[in-house]
Amino acid sequence: MGHKKVGVPSRRYTSEFKVEAVKLGHSVGMSEASRRLGIPDSSLFNWVRLERKGKLGTSSGVTATPRSAKELEAEVDRLRRELASAKVDNEILKKAAVSTGAQYGPAIGVQL
Repeated sequence: MGHKKVGVPSRRYTSEFKVEAVKLGHSVGMSEASRRLGIPDSSLFNWVRLERKGKLGTSSGVTATPRSAKELEAEVDRLRRELASAKVDNEILKKAAVSTGAQYGPAIGVQL
């Protein structure tokens, strides 16, 4: 009698995921990228091969919308303001955590 192969169930990945996985593989190495993403090495290597042939992500329909320099600069400014605000919030939370920890003793305190 034949035995059914037991292993990782087959998964379907979006074209966008595959393209981003290949980019990650190029930046950190294929084995590391597949480990981080929880995908088989063989899948990532197959996607790289498809990318080299120009067949990866061609049917995804994902296209970049061209944006003017002014729009991009406005977004960068907005993101910088948002980052500055988040940094201030983090500092407030750190001070509150230290203050609360000092009030209730070292068992509850947060080490920074």
